[in-house]
Amino acid sequence: MDKFLIKGPCKIKGNVYVSGSKNAALPILASTLLFDQTVKIKNLPRVKDIETMLNLLKSLGSIIKLSKNKKSVIITKSKNKKVFASYSLVKTMRAGILVLGPLIAKYHKAITSLPGGCLIGARPVNYHLSTLKRLGMKYQIRKGYIHANSKGKLKGTKIKFSNISVGATENSIIAACLAKGKTILKNCAIEPEIKDLTKFLSSAGAKIKWTGKRTVEIEGINSLNSASYSVMSDRIEAGTFCIAACITRGNIVIKNIDPKVIQTELNLLKKMGAKIKKSKNEIYIKGPKKLKSLNNIETKEYPNFPTDLQAQLMVLLCRSDGRSTITENIFENRFMHVAELRRLGAKISVKENKAIIEGGTSFQGAELMSSDLRASVALVLAAMVAYGKSTINRIYHLDRGYEKIENKLRKVGVNIKRIS
Repeated sequence: MDKFLIKGPCKIKGNVYVSGSKNAALPILASTLLFDQTVKIKNLPRVKDIETMLNLLKSLGSIIKLSKNKKSVIITKSKNKKVFASYSLVKTMRAGILVLGPLIAKYHKAITSLPGGCLIGARPVNYHLSTLKRLGMKYQIRKGYIHANSKGKLKGTKIKFSNISVGATENSIIAACLAKGKTILKNCAIEPEIKDLTKFLSSAGAKIKWTGKRTVEIEGINSLNSASYSVMSDRIEAGTFCIAACITRGNIVIKNIDPKVIQTELNLLKKMGAKIKKSKNEIYIKGPKKLKSLNNIETKEYPNFPTDLQAQLMVLLCRSDGRSTITENIFENRFMHVAELRRLGAKISVKENKAIIEGGTSFQGAELMSSDLRASVALVLAAMVAYGKSTINRIYHLDRGYEKIENKLRKVGVNIKRIS
């Protein structure tokens, strides 16, 4: 099993090019199951979750043709269509559930394994199931599989989500594209990745209209046209590199990112003392000599501070001047990195969903264990400024969501090595 060896402290300087967004590419790829025509998807990140999704589509009968650099894919429908999404493919990835909506909408039946992914909380699929049920899907759960069918086409209806859910919003939008009549979804998640999904579907002829901040209307059609689409850049990767610049007192230019999608995060880093300049597709960020602490940070749905950057920000707050607090409102197990940060010398106490972080930590190198995708990168950030050597085990979590992060970090001055 691969691990990282990092020698600190490091200071970063140079340019970083942000890869395509994993969280935008996954629902877009799942939605290609709706198509009879050929689809080309560009700007894919080369990460494990994308590979898993492409294998899942292949197992469902899609013909997958990857470009040489694996950053674009041509997907064609084969005559040999299947509707069985196996546990072996869905177990490592939460987004596996996103094939349920398109399979039901297109073929009126599906057998889909309950999904896996990072162990950061319950993340139930009940919102997906209850919404698809409202559109006309019937289902039973047997031996870890969702056995679902519908009597012909799904039927458009009005649905208000009781809780904002990214995955359930995506599944519902995808399924509603081929439903009969109009679907109105209220209290939707509005992450940039969801807007990217609706842009892609609209480019193929889907009739989708955002009519309010969290309301979307979808007029069902019979079929989608051929499409070629470039996936948005990864805002979580961009945010991670912004934090890396601040924690090392370095300065970098982050390329291939629209600064608007991480405005909340940039405002927080400015409060901590970072110098930031933005242009159309770039962010220049310089870390301050003295980091100010932050109080009452809360993770919430977009456009608020994202749960996917909570672990990274916590590492930065360990280095700030004073006491900070973070409240995690999205996932109940998302403080699993705290125990590992303490091994490096962090002073963090956790009370239910609130972490209290004492600043002024001087990290010391240690052997560490990754627990999930974002926790893994938080340990990398901490190891970058720790004195001495750190070993980070179980980095397969990182490979699920960051494209060759060690190569990007090495280019900007981090002493990092992958050991197989």
